[in-house]
Amino acid sequence: MKLFVSGRSAWVSIAITLAGALLFALLPAFLSPYGVRVGQLFVLAAGLAVAWTVLGGFSGYWSFGNAAFVGTGAFVAALIELALPGWSPAGAFTVALLAAMLLNGLLALVIAWPILRLRGIYFAIAMLGVSQVCYELVSNIDALRGALGVNLIDIVPKDVRPERFYYWALLLAATAIILIAICVRHSKLGYGLLAIREDEDTARMLGVPTAPYKISAFVISAMLTAMMGVIYAHNLGYITANSVFRNEFNLNVIVYSLLGGMGTIIGPIVGAGVMTYVTQVLLGDLLDIHMFITGLLLAILVLAAPNGLYGIYDAYRLRLKRQKREAGR
Repeated sequence: MKLFVSGRSAWVSIAITLAGALLFALLPAFLSPYGVRVGQLFVLAAGLAVAWTVLGGFSGYWSFGNAAFVGTGAFVAALIELALPGWSPAGAFTVALLAAMLLNGLLALVIAWPILRLRGIYFAIAMLGVSQVCYELVSNIDALRGALGVNLIDIVPKDVRPERFYYWALLLAATAIILIAICVRHSKLGYGLLAIREDEDTARMLGVPTAPYKISAFVISAMLTAMMGVIYAHNLGYITANSVFRNEFNLNVIVYSLLGGMGTIIGPIVGAGVMTYVTQVLLGDLLDIHMFITGLLLAILVLAAPNGLYGIYDAYRLRLKRQKREAGR
């Protein structure tokens, strides 16, 4: 299925994304090591949230199981690197990354046909089950080493500080994910997904190939999520099933999208930034009541802005346009 960018807004979005990525790439020079670590968490969260949006935001098929692709991507890469002992770190990492993305795409393709027949909460719970099944398989099959753990190869150049290297690696991956999401959103596939989100039955009657479109979005989302999972695993250095099949990956991407603006690309990025700042900076020293305050703030924000922070901005922009139009009469 061809993806092509059409419209001035798409090219503006691409230009803003590249300019923003360049600006963020310069930040480690002005940040402390802890600040760079916080930046890593933000970039990771934003990349995973936008990858989830390709399916969940555009088509309305909310997945509660994206940790399956984070974890399987991490373990596929780790096991492939173990099988390539004589390779250079850069070569083994490249092969492992591509293989992890490809195998996760195949996994998504295999499960897409039965699971995408479900809708709403049934699809969400089914994906949560997929994540749990993947976790159990990796944990209980000795050859996969989920319980024992796996050491990943060190891919950091000798003259680069590790926290900066992985910040840039995650930023590069997140930028690629955002650009792909923009291409999807402004392509024929993207418009079809939006039609599915609004009314799938009507979209099918109007000639939208709903099943191929949903499967395509599912596979793209899985591959992009796996890419972030591989880099995240290398940043950890040593992984077990518990460290990469984390339920917070399943829930946080939805929280970020709801907070920033569901169905948009900028929304999950803004939501990830707000939540990362609140949890890691504002509440970093309040570990005893950290989760309580975070949950309370999130509930207030969602109730006050049901369409997310982007929804507030959009409503304000429309009100200004209406006022200008009325003033011109």
